[in-house]
Amino acid sequence: MLLTEFKKKALRLIDEELKVLDFSFGLPYTYVLIEGKRGKALGVAMTLPEEIGRFDNSIEEPALEAFIERADSLNIIERSLGLAAINAVSQYYIDLSDAKWVDAVELLDGDVEKVAVIGNMPPIVRALRERGFELYVFERNPKLWDRETLSDSLEYWLLPEVDAVMASASCMINGTLDMLLDRAKNARIFLLTGPTGQVLPEFLRGTGVTHVASMKVVKVERAILQLKLGCFRGFSDESRKYVLEI
Repeated sequence: MLLTEFKKKALRLIDEELKVLDFSFGLPYTYVLIEGKRGKALGVAMTLPEEIGRFDNSIEEPALEAFIERADSLNIIERSLGLAAINAVSQYYIDLSDAKWVDAVELLDGDVEKVAVIGNMPPIVRALRERGFELYVFERNPKLWDRETLSDSLEYWLLPEVDAVMASASCMINGTLDMLLDRAKNARIFLLTGPTGQVLPEFLRGTGVTHVASMKVVKVERAILQLKLGCFRGFSDESRKYVLEI
């Protein structure tokens, strides 16, 4: 499981005392805020309420290492806090000097015909349709289905056919990233997108992921306020989108 590798790399990366200033398992995002010599960094992970089996948590003393150690837990609450903590560490150390400050859909060129979208993300789907790509849009949550959406059970069958994959980074949380990469080996582009994809690009080298498109939180306190109020748009307004090649 890639999350196991991510947690090992995150724990090895920490070279100073990083304090957890704030954290929350909530909607729309779970978050962990840390602070070190370089300043503050906010890591988030999409909360998937449909995945919750029971409201329970084995973490007794909130601490950065304790959160990270649970990143590959079978408990979705622990896993969400774990990935948010990994993302916080990633955002603390990330180098964005080579980043492209563009929307993810701009990465696809004329050589791409078939595109798989993992997770029904309407803005991305609309933009890709406007550009004339042949789309497979997969979604696990029936509440997010529409007439053009396919069940995620068809990913195993159809992914070998596509030229590019644009996957919601929530696939890291629900444990499907490993399978997606295995089935999409023929794709020239495999892009993880969304705030949950704040992970360091170095962690993704050699996995098959080619790009990551996420958000750098610029105004941390205001972003946290918006998260506490349950506002995604308010949170995104305090962040800046970036794309990094792996």
